[in-house]
Amino acid sequence: MFEVPEDRKYQESHEYTTTGGDTVTIGITDFAQDELGDVVFVELPAAGDSVTRGEEFGIVESIKAVSDLYAPVSGTVAEVNEELFDRPELVNEDPYGEGWMLKVDLEDDAAFDALLSAEEYREQTE
Repeated sequence: MFEVPEDRKYQESHEYTTTGGDTVTIGITDFAQDELGDVVFVELPAAGDSVTRGEEFGIVESIKAVSDLYAPVSGTVAEVNEELFDRPELVNEDPYGEGWMLKVDLEDDAAFDALLSAEEYREQTE
């Protein structure tokens, strides 16, 4: 069974976002990192760039595949986890902790309503 923290919202494309506050953290789920296998490269936007809910914001590459990353919310990138450029394996080792990808200043928290709860996401991945 994969870890699915209750304090986040999820997208069907396997990205998560934290909730609460004006700035949220975005990354990929434990299920996604397991499906990808060993992550070897991550391409992310720069701080100050905008991301739009449902649109591509980056790429994650593993030994198995290259996958697009889709924003679960819209806003401005406040911070990028630059550690991933040198240590992309953090996505595999700790997807909800040190393997986070972006911190985004939210445009509108109503986007959370369209995302999956932890329970709904668990059901999707079973």
